[in-house]
Amino acid sequence: MSLSPNAPAVPDPFRPESVEALRGVVAEALARKEPLAVEGRGSKTGLGRPVQAAHTLSLAGLSGVNFYEPEELVISARAGTPIAEIEALLSERGQRFDFEPMDYGPLHGRPAGEGTIGGVLACNLSGPRRLKQGAARDHILGVTAVSGRGEIFRSGGRVVKNVTGYDLSKGMAGSYGTLAVMADVIFKTMPRPPAETTLLLRGLSDGEAAQAMSAALGSSVEASGASHLPYGVAARVLGGELGREAATAIRLDGFGPSVAARAEHLGAGLSRVGPLERLEGEASERFWRDIRDVAPFADGTESPVWRVSLPPMQGHDFVMALRMQAAADAFYDWQGGLVWLRMDGGRSEADLVRGLLARHGGGHATLVRAPEAERLSLPVFQPQPAPLAALSRRLKDQFDPAGILNPGRMT
Repeated sequence: MSLSPNAPAVPDPFRPESVEALRGVVAEALARKEPLAVEGRGSKTGLGRPVQAAHTLSLAGLSGVNFYEPEELVISARAGTPIAEIEALLSERGQRFDFEPMDYGPLHGRPAGEGTIGGVLACNLSGPRRLKQGAARDHILGVTAVSGRGEIFRSGGRVVKNVTGYDLSKGMAGSYGTLAVMADVIFKTMPRPPAETTLLLRGLSDGEAAQAMSAALGSSVEASGASHLPYGVAARVLGGELGREAATAIRLDGFGPSVAARAEHLGAGLSRVGPLERLEGEASERFWRDIRDVAPFADGTESPVWRVSLPPMQGHDFVMALRMQAAADAFYDWQGGLVWLRMDGGRSEADLVRGLLARHGGGHATLVRAPEAERLSLPVFQPQPAPLAALSRRLKDQFDPAGILNPGRMT
């Protein structure tokens, strides 16, 4: 595959089908100084700032599982493999990714299941289980990639301890394709627990919910999820089955007898706080998928959506202060440490969100959905402190000194 004007015509986007072909595309783009917009299957093009590039490099041709060893809890796949295909394969063997990677597609008006395994690592995805199991970077074992220098490199391997020197696999997490283009990834898998129950407290205020979630996560029940849907927002999950009354959810999973005993113990305490309901099995799984994929705001519009992380007990105070000055729809995950906001948009709102965040314990605010013009004019990602920004520039200079990979996406 070549970008040369003397070569046979090649369709754009470029779709290499091997790591050598991928290296060739990047190397020639570097030689011609023609930047590349790197994507898996396009499900997350609405994340970050719009890329300014001469060509699109699609990884859809790099698809398929390289190996899967259920007994060793490890899987390797090419970067353009749909995550939905991998999760279906894992499910057949009673396994899963414990970090519960979210699907950004529906939030951006695209079908579910289009995201790729490479995109999972590039965006360091996670879901409600992050408070217990971490994100993609905590489960990656190895990666094969092509840097912006047009060089193939490999890091890590099939086992956790197969890392020496810098762990470049983790370095790819959250880089949004600006450092290197991944060709293959190796991830840890985990057994899927046989039972799952979600306890729902109804009718709590945001502040009461924060206290209840804190108590549950601080207890011995080993909860794997804690989320709060305020009044009205609760009607936008599970197809409206919960009604409009506020719902505070605590998830428990594991072996059946253990889940039953922990649910009884936790329920005895929570029932003194407010009315208590339960979601079992598939209903519980559907509920947490909706939380994971931000279903309450997946409304087919481009209305701005913010992803705000901050200290858990500060979340409801932050939202209350925000609502005193602007219209905001919100719900909470990670015990209140992750706030999803839907707002009207504009620089004044961006400044307001980040200004209030600084006054409520600090954290990060990322604009994860907005019209293209707004993403071009606003700092989409939380501005970095000067020392960290300088470190990021040095890292970029090492991997992609000419700036040909996803230019502008993170600036």
